[in-house]
Amino acid sequence: MNESATESEQDPTFRQLMDYTAETMQRLHVPGVAIGILYEGKEYVGGLGVTNVDHPLPVDADTLFQIGSTTKTMTATAAMRLVEQGKLALDTPIREYLPDLRLADEDVTARATLRHIFTHTGGWVGDYFDDVGMGDDALAKIVAKMEKTPQLTPLGEIWSYCNSGFYLAGRVIEVVTGKVYEEAVRELVLEPLGLKHSFFFANEVITHRFAVGHEVRDEKPVVARPWALPRSANAAGGVSSTVKDQLRYARFHLGDGTAPDGTHLLTRESMRLMQSPLAQAGNLADEVGVTWMRKKVGGAQIIRHGGATNGQLSAFSMIPERAFAITILTNADRGGELNDEVVKWAHQHYLGLSDPEPVPLDLPKETLAPYLGRYSAAMDDIELSLVDGALVMKVTEQNPFSEKDATPPPPIPPIRLAFWNEDRVIALDAPLKNDQGEFLRTPDGSIAWLRFGGRIHKREGQSA
Repeated sequence: MNESATESEQDPTFRQLMDYTAETMQRLHVPGVAIGILYEGKEYVGGLGVTNVDHPLPVDADTLFQIGSTTKTMTATAAMRLVEQGKLALDTPIREYLPDLRLADEDVTARATLRHIFTHTGGWVGDYFDDVGMGDDALAKIVAKMEKTPQLTPLGEIWSYCNSGFYLAGRVIEVVTGKVYEEAVRELVLEPLGLKHSFFFANEVITHRFAVGHEVRDEKPVVARPWALPRSANAAGGVSSTVKDQLRYARFHLGDGTAPDGTHLLTRESMRLMQSPLAQAGNLADEVGVTWMRKKVGGAQIIRHGGATNGQLSAFSMIPERAFAITILTNADRGGELNDEVVKWAHQHYLGLSDPEPVPLDLPKETLAPYLGRYSAAMDDIELSLVDGALVMKVTEQNPFSEKDATPPPPIPPIRLAFWNEDRVIALDAPLKNDQGEFLRTPDGSIAWLRFGGRIHKREGQSA
């Protein structure tokens, strides 16, 4: 480990975890990883590898990584504090806070609430990104442009991961507090929890040791550009943090709403609501609460999130009944695979928790034929075809980062899919191995959507 001699190094299970991670990093060509474990009241932290293959510094437990969409849980935590202060309500139409709001569907505009936002059930295009500048009006500007984001499904009916909804949540926080989003979240969440190494802006990050993202091309990591997200995306995924700060954050969400100094930031009821099942989800989770994803493993309830930015992928997972948490920060686009493998290892070796892997079914081509075709979403298109009798997925990605110097994403090779249950598939090949998807049908039984990567992809030629 890059960390100096600590209690972490002396713990045999954590040493084994770091050894396993180092082997996985090498296999997946991930340059740097930081890991934190909270178990039985003790914290174990460490770093492996380097921050940047072009200008390497050792990764340690104080290295800043972009945590991406785990930021959404901080946005929601801030909102819940405002709910308790009587400034917000989860089921009040957002238009009451933003009278000038215009979405593509007028009925949805009139009825959409923060509950829809935080459970990803708004139904409009979720992967809408735009750089509208670094001014304090960034959220106001991008919310004004959301009128052009198409409504895909009826409000509240289908779960599909939605980044753009958090522009609305962030803007609502600004309006009711009278402060810019970043300042409001600092005051409501970061400062009370002692997250002194969690930042929104590059000019804050740059004075510390920090990781840059990488893309693995021809089995070699290459620096990904741009580094920073647009300011308009801060409420959806803008925080950079360390594993130490992430464990402080985990302690709070494993607790009763009390800050480290004894201040009660949230009631037990609010904490419980955030982690309760409020909507059915799909392939990323079983259910979703107030931003937190819920999934059972080995009978234990896991509460989790994670994030992906340009070449940086993070994992954040808690098991409240076992007072356990793990956070993993990586700096390569193969980091998602590493996160999955390392979290499973930790669950098994610390807690004895595991689930049997889905068993692929051997189906004849006649059974597979109805699923073939093209499925489209904002960030990628998926083409399903038969190759030597196997169902094969070809993904064509679009880079959501619009800056001129953005490097195009490396192509994803064809991926074999296998059914393991009715209308449910699992990927058999890297870099998407073990990712799952499901086909969603209309009332008449025809296939309308493929939900993969948490996003619904509309079947071409389908009017649903």
